Amino acid sequence: MKASTFVYPWDVNGDPEAPGRIAALGVQQVTLAAAYHSTRALTPRHPRHRIVTAEHAAVLYPTDDRWAGRELRPYAAGDWAPGDAYGEAATALANAGLEVHTWVVLAHNSRLGAEHPATSVVNAYGDRYPWAPCIAQPATRAYLVDLAAEAAVRPGARGTELESLGWYGLQHLHAHDKTGGVPLGDAGQYLMALCFCPTCREGYGAQGLESDALAAAVRAALEPLWQGTVADEGWAGVEKLLGSQTAAATRAWRDETARTLQEAAVAAVRAAAPAGFQVLLHADPVTYHVGANPGVDPAHILSVADGVVVPCAGGPGLLTPFAEQGREGAVIAANFGVVSGMGGSPATLASDAARARELGATEIRLYHAGLASDGDLEAVREGLAGL
Repeated sequence: MKASTFVYPWDVNGDPEAPGRIAALGVQQVTLAAAYHSTRALTPRHPRHRIVTAEHAAVLYPTDDRWAGRELRPYAAGDWAPGDAYGEAATALANAGLEVHTWVVLAHNSRLGAEHPATSVVNAYGDRYPWAPCIAQPATRAYLVDLAAEAAVRPGARGTELESLGWYGLQHLHAHDKTGGVPLGDAGQYLMALCFCPTCREGYGAQGLESDALAAAVRAALEPLWQGTVADEGWAGVEKLLGSQTAAATRAWRDETARTLQEAAVAAVRAAAPAGFQVLLHADPVTYHVGANPGVDPAHILSVADGVVVPCAGGPGLLTPFAEQGREGAVIAANFGVVSGMGGSPATLASDAARARELGATEIRLYHAGLASDGDLEAVREGLAGL
């Protein structure tokens, strides 16, 4: 069962022991960040630093001339990942015998929203989400498709994993996050993710909805939640709060928007990539879910991409809808946290992976070799040895 671990370039560059240490875990592959959002990250073994602060979303390599004259374009990293930080780390990891795939974060970019506010998702109250580009807007879609192709197909990479290729919503650990005071549930999260930018308003109109009336209905539907009523979970809760026909119309617009963006991005990556290049999407099998693992239709996405990376922090149940498609050769990678301090369970990796395999997983992903303690890494080594 092939295993890959996520890695940042700053975990490797400047630490000559890092590639060998990662290879010694027993993984065959690393998924190395090429385009990433803002973060503050621990580097517990690095000889030069212990904390890296990536101040904004950035590409971790030099961009090419496709961006000349364009308003929306990637931002270069600062001193946390200077020059071709991705390329330097990729070379070192490949020299250690590891297969390198790119890790590309797309529709999650706070700096883009801060500098170009009109690109952001706007909720029913008029609040903008600067971390969440609206994937319906033509200029934003063109930016995301070109970024996917450029960041994914780096020299020597054998494949890519595209994260946040779909709708993003309220969920985001943003600065000192203070949004957990009211439990919204699946239904509330969906309603708070509905975008009312001009493009989405037109999209709802094409589905027979009047956008101002829809926004008012969303606000009315959310009012009981603000008062402390816990929303029903799942899509039934959305239908109860918004009405089944209205809910279905919003979902039709959003599903089609995400689906066509995913098709375009994967096609652009394939057009730029060498033969045999693998394209995976981080994905959730429920189409109305939003975030880093956006909702997809399992049958559709497995007809477009080579496979999916599926979050398993809450258990491996999300693997089943993908496995049930039975697409021969599809990669279904179960993504496990292995950083104890971040809720991961490296000590149960062997049993978790075995259960995932029973449910149809073909590979596993480990989040995250650079962030884990020495004790966590030892548990990973033991777990992988037992597979």
